[in-house]
Amino acid sequence: MRSDGILGVGGSDQNRATSVVVASRRRWLKRRETWLVVLGVALHAVYMLSIFDIYFKTPIVHGMDLVTPRFSEPPAKRLVLLISDGLRADKFFEPDVDGKYRAPFLRNVIKNQGRWGVSHARPPTESRPGHVAIIAGFYEDPSAVTKGWKANPVEFDSVFNRSRHTFAFGSPDIIPIFCSALPHSTWNSYPHEYEDFATDASFLDEWSFEQFESLLNRSHEDPKLKELLHQDKLVVFLHLLGCDSNGHAHRPYSSIYLNNVKVVDKIAEKVYHLLEDYYRDNRTSYIFTADHGMSDKGSHGDGHPSNTDTPLVAWGAGIKYPKPSSGNSHSDSVTRFVDKHAHDMPTPYDWGLNRVERVDVNQADIAPLMSTLLGLPCPVNSVGNLPLGYMKLNEAEEVEAVLANTKQILNQLLRKSYIKRSNSLFFKPFKPLVHHSSSLSQIDELISAKSYEAAMKLAVDLRNLSLEGLHYFQTYDWLMLMTVITLGYTGWMIVLALHVLQCYSSLSGDLSRKEHLSVQKKNSGKVYLSGGLLMAILSVLNLVEHSPPLYHAYIGMTVFLWTQIFSEYRLIRGLWRYLRERRAGYFIKLLFAAAVSVVIVELLVHSFTERKLYTWFFLIAGVVASILLHFSIPWRSGIPVFVCISCWFLSVFTLMPAEIPDNNNLVVISGAFIIVISLAAKWLDTHAEGNKFWQTITFHESRKPMWSMLYCIQILLVGVSSVMVFLSTKHRTQNQELHSSHQFINWLVAGSSMVLPLFSGNGILSRLSSIFLGFAPPFLLLSIGYEAVFYSALAVVLMAWILFENASHHSSKVKDSSLSEQNTEEHVTIGSDERYLQLSDVRIPLIFLVLFNVAFFGTGNFASIASFEISSVYRFITIFSPFLMAALLIFKLFIPFMLVICAFSAITKLVRLPRLGCYFLVILFSDIMTIHFFFLVKNTGSWMEIGNSISHFGIVSAQVVFVLLLFALTNLYTRSIQVKPLSTSPSLKTL
Repeated sequence: MRSDGILGVGGSDQNRATSVVVASRRRWLKRRETWLVVLGVALHAVYMLSIFDIYFKTPIVHGMDLVTPRFSEPPAKRLVLLISDGLRADKFFEPDVDGKYRAPFLRNVIKNQGRWGVSHARPPTESRPGHVAIIAGFYEDPSAVTKGWKANPVEFDSVFNRSRHTFAFGSPDIIPIFCSALPHSTWNSYPHEYEDFATDASFLDEWSFEQFESLLNRSHEDPKLKELLHQDKLVVFLHLLGCDSNGHAHRPYSSIYLNNVKVVDKIAEKVYHLLEDYYRDNRTSYIFTADHGMSDKGSHGDGHPSNTDTPLVAWGAGIKYPKPSSGNSHSDSVTRFVDKHAHDMPTPYDWGLNRVERVDVNQADIAPLMSTLLGLPCPVNSVGNLPLGYMKLNEAEEVEAVLANTKQILNQLLRKSYIKRSNSLFFKPFKPLVHHSSSLSQIDELISAKSYEAAMKLAVDLRNLSLEGLHYFQTYDWLMLMTVITLGYTGWMIVLALHVLQCYSSLSGDLSRKEHLSVQKKNSGKVYLSGGLLMAILSVLNLVEHSPPLYHAYIGMTVFLWTQIFSEYRLIRGLWRYLRERRAGYFIKLLFAAAVSVVIVELLVHSFTERKLYTWFFLIAGVVASILLHFSIPWRSGIPVFVCISCWFLSVFTLMPAEIPDNNNLVVISGAFIIVISLAAKWLDTHAEGNKFWQTITFHESRKPMWSMLYCIQILLVGVSSVMVFLSTKHRTQNQELHSSHQFINWLVAGSSMVLPLFSGNGILSRLSSIFLGFAPPFLLLSIGYEAVFYSALAVVLMAWILFENASHHSSKVKDSSLSEQNTEEHVTIGSDERYLQLSDVRIPLIFLVLFNVAFFGTGNFASIASFEISSVYRFITIFSPFLMAALLIFKLFIPFMLVICAFSAITKLVRLPRLGCYFLVILFSDIMTIHFFFLVKNTGSWMEIGNSISHFGIVSAQVVFVLLLFALTNLYTRSIQVKPLSTSPSLKTL
């Protein structure tokens, strides 16, 4: 029993002093955690940008001299570039089911007039990067997406820039990129409203051709236009969007897409005959290709061959005629392509082109090909190799063309070397090209002596070395940046660990009594001064080297974090002494918890590339959890069986294909499944209040009826959304449009349903079941297949998690009640509603991380750009609107996260844990994954592997920010949740 003091009146003063100390501590803790959260968000935002400085640093430099090929006369006066957006190579070359080929005109060109091959694109296989590679000759910096796809984020050169005049017609998303700021261009694009995914988009291709045909017809009445059209160095560019739009909307194996291939071939034929009749001089070159392909599910973006392999057909002035295939069917010098497909990939037999020589190229090689045909200098930032297998040149002209291509690439290297040398205190040159001048002189001597073969070999070798040198300077700062950012993440994790130990564990009190940590503040000034001086010195060095501003941020944050760590040196020393005094049993528990944590984190890391690991995890977790529950619940119960079955049910989804097949009926049935689950939860919520085990999760301030008005409305909205899934899809399929009334109802149902949970009961089960019903309508309306069932499976597992924690909480209360008051130091509370974290509580943030990642990968591969299924939004919008469509897709992905975080928040209230303390543990485990992925990022291998490894790092790094934002958002739904107060909870000894 507590003493009131020697004089009998000290208790009230002591309580008053204690309350003052607690209030002061809470204010200090709130300020510190606000600072820590702001620092965490800033740190992850800045460090996440480091991948662009390391791997996606812009390759563009300015100030190089132009290099024009030394031809007596260019091979062509004009060039026509036809780009069929989203056209797959196999769908273009293969026959249809009747054995007829879809592109008869271009097939005739391949066999009788020109050259052909496969153009290999580099991920990201999107429209803008693909067009930039074709027209400008370099693989665009993907960070351009952060600056806007609509306008040029950086100034770059292109074939259009070097032409005398460019005529361009096509999509408003592509044509303005190259022509809006080009004075010597004539261009036009159709309105965005024309890009309607509910219709056959082949008319867009016809629109582009009709615009060009109209231009030629006007020239008969416009002398200035006719004079312009008869000049040399002209480029005609027709962007044909139909295949891309039809591939997204109807899939590339649909009759609409395959018919669009025929439309594109017909347009190529009409353009050819139109120009040959107009000019009659045989001085026009024609190039037909695509910017990227299309996956079977109607998307693109990654490095799958269906996205990277595109057709290339060239004919006309300056192009070689077909040759019979030989043992080496690819006559260019490239041995490996940017998508890492081998040099001599066999031509599929069903293409029927095995007897015609095939010349494959990298997509960026098309730019120097076009420039050389017109006698123009290559775009100054091009990294393409001139494909001589396409060009009809004599031996001397071939050497001159390759030499011009080599000098243009070498000029970029020399410019980058000069910039880096002028800004570096300790410059390391690219040693293989230190004596490049002598190599150029030797090539000129060989050309003068007509030793063309030797000159060609030297020029090609010099070009390859120049490309290697460009890569060297592109990754010049790689080692320094990796070291700084690794130290930064490590420092951040140590800061988090020290904060959790100091503020959310009883350890800080023990250390304070033994080490007098308050003295630390007086001695930390020297540490901050030393850190400030080091930061100033490094900043000066960065300024001298003209480093980018982000370099200052990377180094400054790293120095700041380690300064914070060293300022806590007394705490660290006290922690070390505390650990040395512990017994062996303590270390066994600590090592066991660490081992389990490492295994789970490693599981999460590998799950990014192998989704099936989640299946094994939930199969094992179901068995282990049910066994633990069997011994925790002191009576016969079906809860262990329910937990096991729910985990096994969720394990099925990570065995399913990442590409979600369309199944409209399954989405409708899922609506009924959601209603059944909600009915079971509602029955339990209203009939289990008297049961002592359920009272913490079914607690209500006042008794709620089974059939409340709010609950009936939510059930009705789920039913309406299921019906609208069926009606909207059926009408769109039959009439090729989204009915306006259906669209209005879908938006109304989805929007209103998410507001209703705010008015539900404040018990855990009541509120969470209402949130489950509230987000069901928008998720159903955005679903196309089995992911609608996944929504229910995830919710059932979350309920199983809550039951598991509830059982663990009650069993711990039974043990607490049997302990003496002298043996309760592990259960000290922070305040009236929260207790200190214990070692066993680590399971909660770990389980949260697993479920949070399952929400990512349960129904697909979020790390792949091509995993976004655009048809998910067709019940809300079909007119092309990239930002609104992207917003709907992201919102769909966020809905499962909302459920996970709402359940997590409810559990922290149930077991009286500090939510921010658990949040910091989540960040700590996430950053272990982040630093792991940071080391797994690749700069060798295929670009698909490189892109995926970088996206993995970005996802996990951004996950920390996602969790914070979603915590704030879900707090609207969970802040009013109430748990039955401990003081009114009956003893479990009566159970």
